[in-house]
Amino acid sequence: MEKDNVNTKPFAGLSSALVLLLLVGCGGGSRTGTNEGGAGASGAPAKSQDGRAGAPSGGQPERPLAGKTLELFVGSASKPPTEQCAKLFEEKTGARLLTHFGGSGLMLSQAKLSERGDIYFPGSSDFMELAKREGLVLPETEQVVVYLVPAINVPRGNPKGVFSLEDLCRPGTKVGIARPDTVCVGLYAVEVLEKAGLGKKARPNIATYAESCEKTAQLVALGSVDAVIGWSVFEHWNPDKIQTVPLPPERVSRIGYIPVAILRGSREPELARAFIAFLRGEEGLAVFRKWHYFTTEAEARRLALPTTPVGGEWPLPEEWK
Repeated sequence: MEKDNVNTKPFAGLSSALVLLLLVGCGGGSRTGTNEGGAGASGAPAKSQDGRAGAPSGGQPERPLAGKTLELFVGSASKPPTEQCAKLFEEKTGARLLTHFGGSGLMLSQAKLSERGDIYFPGSSDFMELAKREGLVLPETEQVVVYLVPAINVPRGNPKGVFSLEDLCRPGTKVGIARPDTVCVGLYAVEVLEKAGLGKKARPNIATYAESCEKTAQLVALGSVDAVIGWSVFEHWNPDKIQTVPLPPERVSRIGYIPVAILRGSREPELARAFIAFLRGEEGLAVFRKWHYFTTEAEARRLALPTTPVGGEWPLPEEWK
């Protein structure tokens, strides 16, 4: 059954003030604070791009939510559209969004160790299930935003002629994957290889293990490797540099999805619910469509089989840890 990620009541449970802001918006805007790699060892909040603590920019009058800050720990599988959605939400509400990006496992660890934050937005269900088991998120707030499908990604033009998983096993082929213990797409890469019976053959060719989805895509864009196992959407992050080689449908181990939930210790739960509603509303989903994410399971299943599982968890084999 298709998972419905179109919220028919996107503003349910929100105050009338927040509903009004989300529906009609506000003028002006503030800059989104972003921090690749998370909150840092000190646990001190990252500053916004202009170094200020979220004051209105350009002399704009203060808006109703201008004094509020929402802190997100985000797996970088969704970084381009999430950055854009955060900026739009800031412009609409006046709130400031402080976003930390990195591997989903690292982001979960930083949220746990810092004991702060409002939203956990990992790149796959595997890490959300871990967050729920550890009691770090409110399970009843979890929602699906978009879907992802694993694929092979190569430099534009595919200079090494990598067209299959078997090609990743050829002598001399330089392969990259993300860290499977802390990055969603790394876990999917190992799952794809193992279920194809190619884990042992491909592993000697893996030259590097990237720390996030963003850095996995960069390996291809910079020509540091001949191929990675990533997400099909990577091609649209940098179309001049990255080309996607789809997997045969029978070799797509799982259809992934990107979930979002409110962290248990959130200081701004109402604002967090509003941002989740925005992500899953038409304006938010339009941004994800622009970046070629799948907004329904049916869209993603075009690259998989009718029986391909969706989401869930896959335990990483000991030899890959």
